[in-house]
Amino acid sequence: MAIDSRRFAGAPISWGVCEVPGWGQQLGPSRVLAEMRRLGLGATELGPVGYLGDDGAAIRELLDAHGLRAVGGFVPLVLHDLNEREAMKGYARNYARLLSEVGATRFVTAVVADEAWSEPPAMDESLWRNLCEGLALVEQICADNGIVQVLHPHVGTLVETADEVEEVLARSNVRWCLDTGHLTIGGVDPVAFAKSNADRVGLVHLKDVKADIAARLRRGELSLLEATREGLFCSLGRGDVPVGDAVSELERAGYEGFYVLEQDLTIDPSLAAQEVRPADDVEASLAYLRSLGAS
Repeated sequence: MAIDSRRFAGAPISWGVCEVPGWGQQLGPSRVLAEMRRLGLGATELGPVGYLGDDGAAIRELLDAHGLRAVGGFVPLVLHDLNEREAMKGYARNYARLLSEVGATRFVTAVVADEAWSEPPAMDESLWRNLCEGLALVEQICADNGIVQVLHPHVGTLVETADEVEEVLARSNVRWCLDTGHLTIGGVDPVAFAKSNADRVGLVHLKDVKADIAARLRRGELSLLEATREGLFCSLGRGDVPVGDAVSELERAGYEGFYVLEQDLTIDPSLAAQEVRPADDVEASLAYLRSLGAS
């Protein structure tokens, strides 16, 4: 198996940049993008909405200055609540337009309960129907802007567990962001998902996780932020996820898209900038991928 390293992309979350309030120290774009390029990455996701600004031309100029292209952006959306439908569509249109302007191709949807990422509701038939109708609406919005929606299963969202993933697979033809870490935490084998649904995978997020910490998260003993602070996510090959097997399965199935290195990290706000070295962990993940036979 040989993967062209130009298919590897970065994500600001690997540098601790996250939209969650109180997540930790947020490193600036100039440092994050420069370190991505120094590591040999040629593409990146945009990070939290607004992290790189809200002007498409300016974002593209910034990325060009660092020798990077845009892959896509992570977009939390409320899809189950019809009272939020018009606001959701307006927000999705604006962000899809921005992604198109910066040359990105993937609109990464996370289905949240509300803007505060509250506890997901108990889902019934009507809520599942609303959610899947919402996915179809976003699909059309993306198509109108020449980009592709991919659904991201994610801890703390309405599509997290194995049962919830199966529900959406059966009800919707949406394409997926195969996130090896979040699938594993939710009880889904990422290798089995790749085998069964490779034709529906439109983007891949590569994460490794520590199984013991993931179990505590599933049991509700830790929040996602607390688990991340305890080292839930680690460099590829240092955790318990069969990342290499998942990549091999996708390559055998003909997947040709990006592999985004997404290693969720929190940075202690008390640390000085020179004490923080998130690029070291990203470099270790790249070394792991190359050990799989990447060119």
